[in-house]
Amino acid sequence: MNGSTHKCSPSVAVIILLGIILVLLPLGSRGNAQSEEDQRAWSDALASLSSERMLADVRTLSSPAFNGRQAGSTDDLRSAQWVARELTSAGVQLPLIDNKGIALPSSGAGKEEPVGIMASMVSTPLIEPDPVVRTGAADQLVTAQLGRDYLPVFDSPSADLQGQVVFVGYGIVDPAQGIDDYAGVDVKNCIVLFLRGKPDHYPSPVSHADKVRFARDRGALAYLTATGPIISPYEIRRGATGKPGALYGQLPPNQAIPGAWINTKLAETLLDGSGDESTPGHLRTLQEQLNNAPAARSRLVNRYASLNWKTTMADGLLTNVVGMIPGTGPEAIVIGAHRDHFGRSAGLWFPGADDNASGTAIVLEVARALGKLGLRPQRSILFLSFSGHERDSLGSRLYTTSPVIPLGSTKAMLNIDHVGAGDGVLILRVTELTKSTLKEAGYAVGLVKKLDYYGFLPGGDDEPFKETGIPTVSIASGGIHPHMHQPTDTADTINPEILRNIARYVLALTWQLANTQ
Repeated sequence: MNGSTHKCSPSVAVIILLGIILVLLPLGSRGNAQSEEDQRAWSDALASLSSERMLADVRTLSSPAFNGRQAGSTDDLRSAQWVARELTSAGVQLPLIDNKGIALPSSGAGKEEPVGIMASMVSTPLIEPDPVVRTGAADQLVTAQLGRDYLPVFDSPSADLQGQVVFVGYGIVDPAQGIDDYAGVDVKNCIVLFLRGKPDHYPSPVSHADKVRFARDRGALAYLTATGPIISPYEIRRGATGKPGALYGQLPPNQAIPGAWINTKLAETLLDGSGDESTPGHLRTLQEQLNNAPAARSRLVNRYASLNWKTTMADGLLTNVVGMIPGTGPEAIVIGAHRDHFGRSAGLWFPGADDNASGTAIVLEVARALGKLGLRPQRSILFLSFSGHERDSLGSRLYTTSPVIPLGSTKAMLNIDHVGAGDGVLILRVTELTKSTLKEAGYAVGLVKKLDYYGFLPGGDDEPFKETGIPTVSIASGGIHPHMHQPTDTADTINPEILRNIARYVLALTWQLANTQ
């Protein structure tokens, strides 16, 4: 192409479509007596993918009817039952699940539970409305604005405390790497402030939970965390800003301390120690120094913070949904997406349209296309709707401990997450699968030039599968996702063309993996 616009003649369009169909056909079907019928079936399957239907599914899942789908809530259980009904309507089988004596409430749809529902017990935290964070001089604390200035970490214990702030860099302690961000400071009965992420030179992974443990073990009352003013290019591409987002700390209640994510500007104000937001960026200088060398930059700050809220805990059911198109052989592939989001906490509603009603909608739409295809794959195709992703991928870990088909017979896992916004480039984070395999599916649906390949990134629902040795690919839409983990992640921010393109690619890759040797 030379940059000009060309239109295909009808004959050329037919040839292109035939080529796409032939790429998608299972190898055993090419050239046999049923090939023309199979080609028509595949043409119908591709044409059946509906961006309008997927957008309608996103609207349903992110509506007040499901209340943000917090894992362990009755709202999320009802969303699981809705997904199960949609899979049944798509012509997908729902296997009987042994939930080890856990009784599931009826969906009211006349189906015997637990068909297609995999459950475990989980304790669900809820921060009650009207939490309060104040910062400033000891006798002049100013109330911060919920959502704009801070969000409580949503599984924090109840808080009613005040303490002096101590800045502890990135909050990392790793003697083997020569890092101790607590060197030279005493944080006992104080509130620590640490930056999110890690310095450029630090080679090891470090989680938010690790940082909270370091603070707790040194006697801190509570913590504040913030994104530093220096944001990596990758984080910028994904839409990271200085604004706080919804977050779980991922520690058991008996190990956690209260915490809040504050915005960068508030962190800068605390570090400047003057309360004057126009003061030059002291925090940027400290972050630059931390990024360049492992020396501690910790210090006691002449500012205080108080945290006040009530957290309640309730037992509930963590629920996955499992659907299956049986194959002709014993092996399987998995296509999955997490369904849960942050529900309602601290008086705020998190609809979770892009994260991850969008991925759930694509899984359902691909199930509809394949459920009515009429062609039997060589490998069974499992459609999984996970809960508990926002809480350390509890749902996908539940599945890998109790798989429907043995993990040794599971040949690939496709994870779909954040596929409703951004620039429409398909970000592929891959383990073990070859680039040629991924490109072949891209060629099949005319999207190969939109594929962008990366290595594995921890934290997705593909991770528990990777840990068991299963090849994985996690698929997301590239570009900025400005509403990630925000109450503004609503269905009207979803781009239906992105949904359609990614659904076409997922359909092609799913069928290819289900039918290649």
